Amino acid sequence: MRKIITATFVSLDGVMQAPGGPEEDPVGGFEFGGWTVHYWDDVMGAAMGETFSKSFALLLGRKTYDIFAAHWPYQSGPIADSFNAVTKYVATHRPDTLSWQNSRSLGSDVVAALRQLKQEEGPDLLIQGSSELIQTLLANDLIDEISLLIFPLVLGKGKRLFGDGAMPAALKLTRSQTSSTGVIMATYERAGEIKTGSFVPEQPSEAELERRKNWK
Repeated sequence: MRKIITATFVSLDGVMQAPGGPEEDPVGGFEFGGWTVHYWDDVMGAAMGETFSKSFALLLGRKTYDIFAAHWPYQSGPIADSFNAVTKYVATHRPDTLSWQNSRSLGSDVVAALRQLKQEEGPDLLIQGSSELIQTLLANDLIDEISLLIFPLVLGKGKRLFGDGAMPAALKLTRSQTSSTGVIMATYERAGEIKTGSFVPEQPSEAELERRKNWK
């Protein structure tokens, strides 16, 4: 059974928009495109190299697909070679315009198509960028692993990794390390449902009972 893995660059306040450059995604007047560039170091490079050294297929929203298709076919090196060679599964309403080699449309029902792909044998499906697609997958509980590179900055406005439609779920940290520039690289896997509890004594104070009664 295949896993769906999202590998995402995020700020401390959860923004994932346009990490690679000013012209990548200026939608909404986003002013900080390229916010990851000056944090890169050898530790991060090694971590990303390890991620892409494993067998995978790419899972992309249409906007990220267009960004990648305008870039990677014209680059050289291990990552370019890998991205160009692997299968690209794309959420798109325009399947006839997928020109990058080895690209396949997910069809009109993306959720159903991905449920089917997860049941098949094959490499894991690695999401890059694709903030809108990620929202759909989170809402339908389809993401098995979340790999984050958390950058030490606050961006304020922008497209966020977790929206209001994310399905509540517990996660467990399976791996973490920190770069020389303060970027935290953390991998989380699913860990069942959220468990709740309380630090309040079994017999709350009168003040606490009054607080609850007046809560609005």
